[in-house]
Amino acid sequence: MGVAASLPYEEISPWVETPADVRGPLAEDLRSDVVVIGGGYTGLCAALALRAQGADVAVLEQDFAGAGASGRNAGHLSPTIGKDIPTLLRLFGRERAAGLVRFADASVEHTEEVIRKHGIDCDYAANGNILAGVHPKHEPRLRRAAQAAQGLGAGVRFLAEGEMRERGLPAAFTCGVLEACGGTLHPGRYVMGLRRAALAAGVRLFEGSALSELSAGPPAVARTARGSVTADFAILATNAYTAATGWKKRTIVPLGVSLLETEPLSDEQRAALEWQGGEGIYTAHETLENYRITAQGTLVSGSKLVRHAFGRRLPPGYAPETFRVIDAAFRERFPALRDLAVRRFWGGWIALTLDFLPALHVDGPKGNVLSGLGYCGHGVSQATLMGSMLAERVQGREHPWESALQRRRLSWPPEPLRWAGGKILNSVFTAMDRRTDRQIRALRG
Repeated sequence: MGVAASLPYEEISPWVETPADVRGPLAEDLRSDVVVIGGGYTGLCAALALRAQGADVAVLEQDFAGAGASGRNAGHLSPTIGKDIPTLLRLFGRERAAGLVRFADASVEHTEEVIRKHGIDCDYAANGNILAGVHPKHEPRLRRAAQAAQGLGAGVRFLAEGEMRERGLPAAFTCGVLEACGGTLHPGRYVMGLRRAALAAGVRLFEGSALSELSAGPPAVARTARGSVTADFAILATNAYTAATGWKKRTIVPLGVSLLETEPLSDEQRAALEWQGGEGIYTAHETLENYRITAQGTLVSGSKLVRHAFGRRLPPGYAPETFRVIDAAFRERFPALRDLAVRRFWGGWIALTLDFLPALHVDGPKGNVLSGLGYCGHGVSQATLMGSMLAERVQGREHPWESALQRRRLSWPPEPLRWAGGKILNSVFTAMDRRTDRQIRALRG
């Protein structure tokens, strides 16, 4: 597990481990109504919804279901969507922006219903999340964002510094926007609950079955090293891994993010922290930091820096320089926890679209290859709802929320322009955040 004593590294994450009932790989040629590629939130939710309609569904997963981003994220169930609300208003206007805000709220509510319906014990705490300012300059921006979001019907409110202190939030967070809808959960238990529900529903799950080729046909044929699935419809539920399938090459850019989990807080540390409300926190940086307390009494933190690689490759999960940066940021925000040891670091991947919005795509000569992707770091809720939206499309219906995501789709430029442009943008955002952090330190003397 540990690559170095000072940087204990987990290859996947602390949230999941290989299931005791891991399913064998596809080793034959078979027929199904629908083949789903990817066993995370999107794929499993699509499979569950399709089985409820009586469809025969085969799911191909390259590792085990939940080993990707669904088992690696921080576990914030949030109605956040787009880069920010003012940007949504500028790009799409009031009516379309309001539709996106309602979609984001509906995603959280749908996820809560999925958890209830399948009896998934995933430590869900509906305590909301807070977009927190870390410098006085963030206050006017967050006030405007809260007002704009309220005007679109979002269930948010601005928290001035006094209200932040009343809630026991650490002094590093100067103000915030409270998203009352949502909270935090154990992402591994959630995805494993979906996996159990899918198996119980009769979904044919093939783990250790990486896709080698997908042809649209019709019928669609998904091939692996040892077998194939021929189906009327194929669903790509691969998000950050999508480019490796050969499909949607310029739709998303996969970005590497890193997280840490501390040792459990002592009773004295928890009392000193005063952060008893359990809200998830993410900061108003250009590349946010995220913080939460788990049901196990540990603190999970991460993001801060993102990484990308050339072409279809994913950035490596082990990123010691990034680990050191997120560790330093955590200790700066929580000075009372400076001596709290980090139990482990890990890495995962998000899929970024050019407009920071998820998308449902219909491809193939007969519209028989569907994909849902581009959650931009907000996939717990959006991927869950996307699974149901894709299932509706297979059934020949448009899901009520699909229209909210319809817009002119923007594509990333081809390589090497994509890599160069991404590197420039990343450098600009990182420089802006470093300047903010220097300003914070200067204020503290």
